[in-house]
Amino acid sequence: MKQLYISMLLALAPIYIFSQNTISGTITDAENSGPLEQVSVYIPQLEKGTITDENGNFTINNVPEGTYKIVVSYLGYETYSTSFEINEGNNSFSYAMVPSVIEMDEVVLSTPFHKLERENVMKVEQKSIAELKSNGAITLADGITNIPGVSSVSTGMGIGKPVIRGLSFNRVLVYTQGVRLENQQFGGEHGLGINDAGISSVEVIKGPASLLYGSDALGGVLYLNPENFALPGQTSGDINMNYFTNTLGYGANAGFKTSGEKLKFLARGAYASNADYETGNGTSVTNSRFKEADLKTGVAYQASRFKTELRYNYNASELGIPEEIGVQNNDRDPLLPYQEISTHILSSKNNFFFKKSSLEATFGYTFNDRKEFEDHHEEEEPVVGEPVLEEEEEGPALHMELSTFNYNIQFNPQWGKMTTIFGIQGMHQKNENFGEEVLIPDAITNDFGILATSHIHFEKSDLQLGLRYDLRSINGDESGIVGDEEYIPAIDRNFSSFNAAVGYRADVSDNIIARLNLASGFRAPNLSELTSNGSHSGANRFEIGNADLKSEQNFQIDLALEYGNQHLEAYINGFFNGVNNYIYLQPTGEFRDVDPIYVFQQQNATLYGGEFGFHIHPHPIDWLHLESSYDIVYGQLEDDTNLPLIPANRWTNTFRVEWSNKATKSNSYAFVTLQTFFDQNKVAEFETKTPRYNLFNVGFGGDILLFNQKIGYKISGNNLFDKNYISHLSRLKPDGIANIGRNIAFNVSIPL
Repeated sequence: MKQLYISMLLALAPIYIFSQNTISGTITDAENSGPLEQVSVYIPQLEKGTITDENGNFTINNVPEGTYKIVVSYLGYETYSTSFEINEGNNSFSYAMVPSVIEMDEVVLSTPFHKLERENVMKVEQKSIAELKSNGAITLADGITNIPGVSSVSTGMGIGKPVIRGLSFNRVLVYTQGVRLENQQFGGEHGLGINDAGISSVEVIKGPASLLYGSDALGGVLYLNPENFALPGQTSGDINMNYFTNTLGYGANAGFKTSGEKLKFLARGAYASNADYETGNGTSVTNSRFKEADLKTGVAYQASRFKTELRYNYNASELGIPEEIGVQNNDRDPLLPYQEISTHILSSKNNFFFKKSSLEATFGYTFNDRKEFEDHHEEEEPVVGEPVLEEEEEGPALHMELSTFNYNIQFNPQWGKMTTIFGIQGMHQKNENFGEEVLIPDAITNDFGILATSHIHFEKSDLQLGLRYDLRSINGDESGIVGDEEYIPAIDRNFSSFNAAVGYRADVSDNIIARLNLASGFRAPNLSELTSNGSHSGANRFEIGNADLKSEQNFQIDLALEYGNQHLEAYINGFFNGVNNYIYLQPTGEFRDVDPIYVFQQQNATLYGGEFGFHIHPHPIDWLHLESSYDIVYGQLEDDTNLPLIPANRWTNTFRVEWSNKATKSNSYAFVTLQTFFDQNKVAEFETKTPRYNLFNVGFGGDILLFNQKIGYKISGNNLFDKNYISHLSRLKPDGIANIGRNIAFNVSIPL
């Protein structure tokens, strides 16, 4: 693999002879013409930028010729974005920023056109990790549930996976470090497997993104943006510490970064440990404890016409799998059953910039090692008179290794107001078993996709369209002995699909934006759905695959309307999603040992719903914020029965205040949130209904000066009234085990 990566990099790395081009200017306040300090001036496509000095001046060196997007952003001012042609030599760019209390608009990185959120044709939700942490989230999977339309299927606090508008598992693709994350995500007891340390923000594409990412993006994409490198000539570090009262959980992460004009480096390590969580009635959920260690590091080199970055992430976790209420203690070592999971992610992103085009080549290698330990052997009574043998430690009952190599090469020619991407993407994946149990066989999966997509900019509107072809092959080995219950036959299946997308965004007026997107998506059945034959501890069931399953194919319509002025923002997002050959699990009514048997079936399905909300910050009390959002989704099969694991309708209301101290350049906030989860009565035949419940959350935080050092702090209380409830998406719901009760979270951030 190392030789393959080096040969690819060398093939793409010609030596360039170029002049030193620069862009410089001054950023001022439009109301008083005064200079603005610490303003970000950033070129997204180059991932290159700087901040202004005390006189509002800035300079960016070593920029290639061509036309690029420049983004100017600063808290308390309207984010500005424009296309700018960089010529040989010195280039001048200045701008007067308009004050605004509207939240800063960010550049969308999950789509290839480098647009601001409000400019993007496809609606993409973006949240910073700092904002998710301010809400008291214990894990990243828990934190993303604060995004409207996003939920999580959970097995306790340590195991969670994203749900976007009612779709989850292999229908939601996760990207990290610019490459797809592959970590046995097919199972309900398989968590997200990513630590939030070293991640700057989260982006969510709601709806089919197969055009950009291929199979497994039928329901959407969770895109994790890694921590940025330091600006040229800067060095920094920080330490962050967390404590959670409910789980007696503690965690810390520390990072360091430094950058020269061309060479950059960063590293961040993290560790977290949590005991069993307590429900609202004070009961500890036995074996919901978990530990996690994480390391992220990266190195980058950036010249004028070429840049490359290499990132590495190692994550190791021990996750207890709760099954019943048992021992009540604060131990942290997992009981049986539990998982030991380690994941290595290596990514290489390389960009080449020409005067009228650019080329991006991204390569990734992921190695996921999953071990599950179970109490599955009967203990034998010792025979009198015979020596007692020392008990040997049992190995994992289930041990799977998944290695994945993927590539994504995109060519971007510049044709006037049209931005076009031609790309090829692919994946080679190998699954191997080493434990005594085999849930899915040893197998090889290969993906190949080719795409073309264009973004055409008009004066007050944008049009985006694209076409893609994908091919997936799955070759699984035979496992077991013919006639045995555990036997899995060999499999050789090929799946292919054409997909298209068209989107239109228009400025209906100075304050109203409309978006209409029509897109198809597909998902080939995964190895578990085709071949599974075994018991899943976290799901408490025996799953049997179906080798004759067809690909899922969907078509979704999204309509979004947004209104925004200086003091009011409002939005309405609606969607209709038709999925042909939807794959789902159906109980047979039979049991294997004590586990109910489920088999994979498929029929057509329909999902529809949306998100609605507003944000008011009235004049002249701009420090006051009133926010409300409502998300709703319904899902039905063709036979008029309901889809399983559809989240309950949710209404979130937040009252927030913000204030700043100009003398110390510090900011503070406080908030009160009421979340209402409505009755979920539209359930699958094998599910039970979930009653309505309310969760009350509070928090405050900001910066304080201590020994002339600015210290960041966050304190939040979730489920403050200790409500005893069970989420409809909890894997522990069939056992009557409630979700987490009151939890107070403390976070301290110390820059070095």
